[in-house]
Amino acid sequence: MGQTNLQVIRNLALNERDYGDLSGLNKDDARQKWGEEQVHIWRRSYDVAPPGGESLKDTLARTLPYYNTEILPRVLRGERVLVAAHGNSLRALVMVLERLSPEGIVKRELATGVPLVYRLNADSTVAEFKEMAA
Repeated sequence: MGQTNLQVIRNLALNERDYGDLSGLNKDDARQKWGEEQVHIWRRSYDVAPPGGESLKDTLARTLPYYNTEILPRVLRGERVLVAAHGNSLRALVMVLERLSPEGIVKRELATGVPLVYRLNADSTVAEFKEMAA
């Protein structure tokens, strides 16, 4: 971005969800072991976790406190905050920002590497949203 001296903050709360026993397997290997339908449920449902892993609900429980204590206060102070994270931790934040239900977030597609820009009202609701071109 051509900017120097930007503060970079790293936090485990924004890590990708833990896929447990699915970690390290490609989708085909996982489907072969557990079946296509079960793997789809684990990957796309809101509250069903793979064996030994996290559901999106679990990921939300991890990311939301960080958003509320670290990200949101900065935004409400007028700071611009860039959040770079993994797909499911971002899905959890999008769920909150867009006030999506568990069914709604399952249907919400997030393109890889496509910035989502939110401008918030003083009450932390979304005033404006733009999905930037790829």
